Amino acid sequence: MATVVSRTVIPGFGLTLGFSVFYLSLLFLLPVAGLLIFTLQMSWADFWRAISHPQVVASYKLSFGASLAGATINAIFGSLTAWVLVRYRFPGKKVVDALVDLPFALPTAVAGIALVTLYSATGWVGQYLQVWDIRIAYSEIGVIIALTYIGLPFVVRMVQPVLADFEKELEEASASLGASRWTTVRRVILPAILPALLTGYALAFARALGEYGSVIFISGNLPYRTEITPLLIVAKAEQYDYQGAAAIGVVMLVAAFLLLLLINGLQWWTNKRNGGAI
Repeated sequence: MATVVSRTVIPGFGLTLGFSVFYLSLLFLLPVAGLLIFTLQMSWADFWRAISHPQVVASYKLSFGASLAGATINAIFGSLTAWVLVRYRFPGKKVVDALVDLPFALPTAVAGIALVTLYSATGWVGQYLQVWDIRIAYSEIGVIIALTYIGLPFVVRMVQPVLADFEKELEEASASLGASRWTTVRRVILPAILPALLTGYALAFARALGEYGSVIFISGNLPYRTEITPLLIVAKAEQYDYQGAAAIGVVMLVAAFLLLLLINGLQWWTNKRNGGAI
């Protein structure tokens, strides 16, 4: 009896899967494994001493806090930007749409210098804020602004295509049933864009957490105040304290993974809830 061999629509699954695993291993799994193995060579006392130093703990608070703040700001204003770009026509719309991608193209060091030029005490904007004793450059606020700047495109580009495909008839049906504008946004539009919004939020947070170039210029790198964790990792590596740098890197890796896992779990729950409601 002849054996029937089932064929997939796209051939070469084994080859492409093998290449994908090799590619991911080369770029991600091997460096992460090397970092973990290098850290395991440390004793627990040395590892704890490296990651629990007060200066390092202060950098954790700033890096994670500013990254979450920047991602949250982008989730709000990035969604509004995507809404404006999709729903309205106005002069210069294509220019604004192109400017959204500027953080992708502009070197982060240049962005940092530009932010300092704007918000320093003698900057174009900072000189007016200085009158009210508001200090942005070389403060925590400056770090949040820098991280918000580099994360904006992720939210906009994730939400924008979802809004473009959203059926306006659903909004009209909601209005015809007597729903207010806020109710339509909360009960009709927001559930449709929430998975994309959470994805953009996670990407913006992850991008901000590892940011270095733009932050070091506007933060001032003041110990215990405006020093981010990536800067401490670089500083320890320059001092040939590779184990200390690796230990801090592992903490950042594990914490970022857990936070991203939480966000992805929330996205999965949202998809399941919306799918079950339809």
